[in-house]
Amino acid sequence: MTDSPRVNIGEQHPAAYKALIALSSEAEVAVAAAGLDPLLVELLRIRTSQINGCAFCLRMHTRDALKKGENPDRIAVLPAWEETGYFSETDRAALRLTEAITCVPDGHVSDEDYDAAAAVLTADQISAIAWLATVMNAFNRVAITSRYPVGT
Repeated sequence: MTDSPRVNIGEQHPAAYKALIALSSEAEVAVAAAGLDPLLVELLRIRTSQINGCAFCLRMHTRDALKKGENPDRIAVLPAWEETGYFSETDRAALRLTEAITCVPDGHVSDEDYDAAAAVLTADQISAIAWLATVMNAFNRVAITSRYPVGT
């Protein structure tokens, strides 16, 4: 990482950032209404941020997950979730869908990934997860572009 100064795009265009926060609030309502576990929601945020390499969001959502009671082991093995027994069928479907949405350049959301999610998740859950991933990807890009500081 370089130390070159960056524009904080959220501060530069506060109305756009406020709109993103409002969208995030709506996504939060959707995940709650869809009955998704708050711990899973934090794991989805963390996984999105891992894929995008967003240290700021990783730190924030890891702390949030731990405060909510998430098992540190689940956070530690999150990048290799498919290889562990820590995650339920619902967790796995949500993680797979979130990864597919986040990794769009790798081939968009394939029918295989979507069908695997649809086999386990309700339509409300799929939609809520998609909105959560969309918002999280946007926040990652704001933080990465603006180089939000992390650590010393």
